[in-house]
Amino acid sequence: MMNVPDNLRYTSDHEWILLEDGIATVGITDHAQEELTDVVFVELPDDGRSCDAGDPVAVVESVKAASDIYCPIAGEIVGGNADLEADPALVNTDPYGAGWIFKVRVNDVATVEALMDAEGYKGLIG
Repeated sequence: MMNVPDNLRYTSDHEWILLEDGIATVGITDHAQEELTDVVFVELPDDGRSCDAGDPVAVVESVKAASDIYCPIAGEIVGGNADLEADPALVNTDPYGAGWIFKVRVNDVATVEALMDAEGYKGLIG
């Protein structure tokens, strides 16, 4: 069974969001990392970049494919996970912890609440 933590919000593009004090931490779900297989490189977004929901902001490359990672909500990029430059496999081994990809200062907190909850995401991945 896929790991789908109840405390996160999810997108149909398989990103997860953890909102804390107006800052959203974003990564890819356990389902997404399993589909990608072994992650070998992560291209992080630039700090200070404004993004709209759905904008491609990062790239995760695996032995199988390169996949865009989208900004799930409108905001400003406030940091990327530099640990992934040295150890991109953290996306595989700890997708909801050390394998987070970037952080966004959220323009409208309500947009995060509007995303899928864990039950909705479980329904999407079936």
